[in-house]
Amino acid sequence: MAPGAGQAGNDDTRSDCFVRITPANGGGLDLQIESKVELYYGDSIRKQATAALDAAGVRDARVEVRDQGALPFAIEARLEAAARLAGYLDGKPDLPEPAPLPPVSDRNRLRRSRLYVPGNDPKLMIGAGLHGADGVILDLEDSVHADAKDAARLLVRNALCCIEFGHSERMVRINPEPMAIPDLAAVIPARPDLILIPKVEDADQVARVDAAINRILGEVGEHRPIWLMPILESGKGIENAFEIARASERVGALTIGLEDYTADLGVVKTRDGAETLWARSRVVNAAAAAGVQAIDSVYGDVADEEGLRAWGERSRALGFQGMGCVHPRQVPVVHDAYSPSEQEVDKALQIVHAFEEAQKLGLAVVSLGSKMIDPPVVERARRLVEQARKAGRVQEEQS
Repeated sequence: MAPGAGQAGNDDTRSDCFVRITPANGGGLDLQIESKVELYYGDSIRKQATAALDAAGVRDARVEVRDQGALPFAIEARLEAAARLAGYLDGKPDLPEPAPLPPVSDRNRLRRSRLYVPGNDPKLMIGAGLHGADGVILDLEDSVHADAKDAARLLVRNALCCIEFGHSERMVRINPEPMAIPDLAAVIPARPDLILIPKVEDADQVARVDAAINRILGEVGEHRPIWLMPILESGKGIENAFEIARASERVGALTIGLEDYTADLGVVKTRDGAETLWARSRVVNAAAAAGVQAIDSVYGDVADEEGLRAWGERSRALGFQGMGCVHPRQVPVVHDAYSPSEQEVDKALQIVHAFEEAQKLGLAVVSLGSKMIDPPVVERARRLVEQARKAGRVQEEQS
């Protein structure tokens, strides 16, 4: 039996479909569609499938489509993946009609939270932007089974073209080499905002991804900025953190993957993270030295909200500007942990105001209460106010 693409259907399958194409020697196209929304969208699904199959050159074949309420972007991706499995579509496919692109993502934008979404599950992609995360990661690596990698990259590409993710930065975590190149070839024409590179151990890995992105953007005639976030997941990666952070002008942030890192060290990952404190501090220092953001790992226990909040607060105190989220319920907790408190903002505003008044009087140093205020203290206060402004915790006129 010919292989198929998509989820075949069970009690948990929603917003997806399964497509199998079995080539035949003559007889034309035998299109069999079974859909849970046949009454309302059966004709539309049939028209879309017929057009897509014709574009793929599928003329003589039996085509089975088992639909679980998939949206057009998912149907299109599954049809294309099945056509490729059946030996069609050797050339470059046409991208779906894209939705209007959001504004260009700023290199230093707010990245308190990034929400991981499995790259082979369209039902989780559709509403991902509604959870308010600063970034949404369409993941092609750990959350996608090895047999589904080809189909997932097409689904992620279509999602980038067709889904609006609100204010969330549109991120994609690709696979390590050699799968990184076909991942990039599929998703870069759909213009994501940021690419996460897993298991980075040296600067050359970043340079190769950078070169591939430049080549692909040149082929499609696009010069929209696409940022990089290398993920350090081994002792070697941590040792090379600074070189990795400055390997490309596209690098906007540096992060660490603690599950793989602790496995590499052969230690148990604990709730308070003492075993990874040195490595995380190294990432923060390397990021600061290279002028990029330091972003922490994920907190895997979704039910432990207290532990998540404590981790986030310690992480921010260490110098990280955000972390990953494995479930939408973690997003608001992470935002609170990484955002300055009202008291911190008030104090920072007082420091900035006092220093500016002193400058008008020709004074380089001024006191606020019992503490002296000099330029480094003011710079730290200004950065905190800017962070609070981005998080919506201070009005423009106050800063």
